[in-house]
Amino acid sequence: MSEQKNNFEKLKRKPGKTVLMQKRKGEVEYLSFPHLAETGLVDHLFTTRRGGVSQGIFASMNVSYTRGDDKAAVDENYRRIAEVFDEVPDSIVCSDQTHTTNIRLVTKEDRGKGVTRKKDYTDIDGLITNEPGVILATFYADCVPLFFVDMENKAIGLSHSGWKGTVHKMGEATLKAMKEAFGTRPEKVKAAIGPSICQDCYEVSSDVAEQFEKTFKNHVGEILKPGSAEGKYQLDLWRANEIILRGAGILPENLEVTDVCTCCNKDYLFSHRGSQGKRGNLGAFMELRKS
Repeated sequence: MSEQKNNFEKLKRKPGKTVLMQKRKGEVEYLSFPHLAETGLVDHLFTTRRGGVSQGIFASMNVSYTRGDDKAAVDENYRRIAEVFDEVPDSIVCSDQTHTTNIRLVTKEDRGKGVTRKKDYTDIDGLITNEPGVILATFYADCVPLFFVDMENKAIGLSHSGWKGTVHKMGEATLKAMKEAFGTRPEKVKAAIGPSICQDCYEVSSDVAEQFEKTFKNHVGEILKPGSAEGKYQLDLWRANEIILRGAGILPENLEVTDVCTCCNKDYLFSHRGSQGKRGNLGAFMELRKS
């Protein structure tokens, strides 16, 4: 997975966070985490809007078949993404996201599901595997991607955590599933919290805030601040997921937190809020390297 060195679009970044790397291979421009790459165990990427063939509101790297884009365009987008991994679309396995904390153990028998084959499962927001050559794929347009690399047992996890997933501790659920499947110990896991909406851009109503107050009762001041009006709050999903992962046993030196907000960079990344729902989907992809 060798990348080209190019001039990249300047991003609006958040200080004090991990600086995500902008990379390009072939036509595809994407983001990646330094310490996940440094493990030497995985290839991974988070797509941008650059490098695909979709048109209009889906331009150009849309990875959703369900938002009205042309199927042939999405097929080609997946072909290009698979090529970044030196793989084919048959290697990709997709989630079926409905804001649950359900995790699916993926094997080579699942390859292609969601892209070249119909999925035979529903309500899956997290995927885990210990089999090389299987590209896990989850999807975003403001929600939080969570990446996990078990360095000891050579296993990986990729999970979608919107506000519902976060308040129900999707990160903790993923680590528990990896422990059951592979014997994963959190202290041996490198994890990353990927590009998503930042606190400044994410205003929620009091009913959502109250759920976070219950789950994060000792950390309310760290994740919620007053919003634009009474009954409105700014929610920090990055910090909430960081608290979950640290509480589940991830060591601080093994955790990276994105510095890139989808909404702040809505011309470069798809953002549901930034586009008022007129958008495609971004994708998080990760594969355990073949030995």
